Amino acid sequence: MRNYLQLIDTHTQGPRSDVTPLFADYKAFSSLVEDLIEPFLQVAFDYVIGIDALGFIVGAALALRAKKGFVSIRKGGKLPVQTHSVDFVDYTGQIKSLELRADAIAAGTKVLIVDEWIETGAQIKAAIELVERQGGIVVGIATINIDDNAETRLIREKYQCHALWEDEQSTQ
Repeated sequence: MRNYLQLIDTHTQGPRSDVTPLFADYKAFSSLVEDLIEPFLQVAFDYVIGIDALGFIVGAALALRAKKGFVSIRKGGKLPVQTHSVDFVDYTGQIKSLELRADAIAAGTKVLIVDEWIETGAQIKAAIELVERQGGIVVGIATINIDDNAETRLIREKYQCHALWEDEQSTQ
């Protein structure tokens, strides 16, 4: 049992849980990193890609653990260089965008995409599109949770996904 998931604050305002208490506990965060990277330790990949903002925290930790480089996908308008950008509608119904340096991923580069929580699937789909537009190959997606809906089911069918929260909830 992954007891550290109990540190996630589910008593929040709005539809989201707060995972940051988990990050504050060294042992819990270390366990999270080990559990998220474990299915991908035997998978060949070149980079971990983290999605702005909490995906940076989890993704950078996984990159260090896997001894891989880290590439960031930023919120739109943040990078001061030429980028590729994709618009999407987030879980609040607002139009947002993600961007990736235009030269971040060489064709054929294999990547593991990381975000802390996948709600509607729209943001992760935008990240996948950015990677694939540059010729990158998504070998997997790691996250604390993937909400279950039509969009996320399609993502699960196409990509190797590993989520901890739902696995834990389904065993209770």
